[in-house]
Amino acid sequence: MIGRINHIGIATNDVEKEAANWAALYGAIDAQDAFDLPEQGVRVKFINLPNGQLELIAPLGDNSPITKFLERNPSGGQHHICFEVEDITTARDGMISRGAKVLGNGSPRMGAHGVPVIFIHPANSGGVLVELMQEPQKAQES
Repeated sequence: MIGRINHIGIATNDVEKEAANWAALYGAIDAQDAFDLPEQGVRVKFINLPNGQLELIAPLGDNSPITKFLERNPSGGQHHICFEVEDITTARDGMISRGAKVLGNGSPRMGAHGVPVIFIHPANSGGVLVELMQEPQKAQES
């Protein structure tokens, strides 16, 4: 059902500072420009890797879902892992039928890649927040 890992989300207080850290320590210098995603309450910066991406995310205000995570983890840390799926609605329905809790109202919303996404509650995945995103090429075909 799930496809390849698309990205690993890393919560931070400052996406530019964290991108510089990844560049200095690991040579991860192929970073995209940061942008705000107000509908999700985050600032985002992707670092391109040969086999996927890192998604650096920082809160946009106190109501951001990242704010509580950073209160518990002041230095930041791994926030989620994202897998591609062929069809987000089919994936959501399958997750629900198998007993998973889809966060929010259950409806897919636009993610940072401009394709529909859903999030699965960490309790369903050994404590890991899982994002499922429709494969970019499939979203363009729709």
